[in-house]
Amino acid sequence: MTTDVSTAARPLVYAHRGSSGAFAEHTRAAYLQAIADGADGVECDVHLTRDQHVVLLHDSTLDRTSDGTGQVADRTLDELRLLDFSSWKGARIPEAYGAKSEQFLTLPELLDILRGAGRGIGLAIEFKHPSPFHLGLEDRVLEVLRNEGWDPATSMLENISVSFMSFSPDAVKHLLESVPAEAVCQLIDDVNVAEIREELGLGALTGGALANVMKAAQAEGERILDAAEAGLAGPGIGYVRAHAGTVERWLGSGRRFRVWTVDAADDVERCKELGIHEITTNWPAQVLSQLLADSQPLR
Repeated sequence: MTTDVSTAARPLVYAHRGSSGAFAEHTRAAYLQAIADGADGVECDVHLTRDQHVVLLHDSTLDRTSDGTGQVADRTLDELRLLDFSSWKGARIPEAYGAKSEQFLTLPELLDILRGAGRGIGLAIEFKHPSPFHLGLEDRVLEVLRNEGWDPATSMLENISVSFMSFSPDAVKHLLESVPAEAVCQLIDDVNVAEIREELGLGALTGGALANVMKAAQAEGERILDAAEAGLAGPGIGYVRAHAGTVERWLGSGRRFRVWTVDAADDVERCKELGIHEITTNWPAQVLSQLLADSQPLR
């Protein structure tokens, strides 16, 4: 039976890499704007530097979102601080959101920003795999969080409710050894072989082999959600559209849903009607304005 959403309830809204529609993703400006937009939570992706600092970046390489090049894992934190991570977006950063040199963030720096929100706020941390550090990425992030005062039993850090997610079933199972199931999200999406080959510039043989590995991971991720091992289901909006029966089944069995990346008005409405609990979006202010003004978040 699908979870019902009344006119007095709305999904929680998470800002995808901060308010990344307005400012460069993962930057100080993007996260400060997300708080100003009223986002219920924020999402970030994490990687490790050569000297084991946890930094906020989606890609394992620097080329797309900075004026640098090469692997994140090959650079020290000090080396990364010399790069420009915001100018590529072409958005003017208000003075109150910091200088260009202050836009690149580590995980502890994001925690400081969220501590200053003046209200309860969620933080969804995504682990990107494959990582050269393998599951050491998860272990290092949990170590950093514990040092900052995170309570593993409640997954709270002062005013911040922390959750963890990955497309990697191995990462999810590793997290479940030390994190409550309700704070662990198995991300899921359909594997498109043609898109993988084009995005990564792979030939037919290599692209097909990678796609097979990803399909196996998708199947294991679906099994984890079928078995209710992880408390959070994290399908992409395309998966929600394509797999209505699976979504209904998981909702009916009590899985909490966090759907990404929901920017279009009709997809926001779809999520609301289905009873989706959390929406991740690049445009939190716009999504919040679409949701009913007198509604309350689903808790």
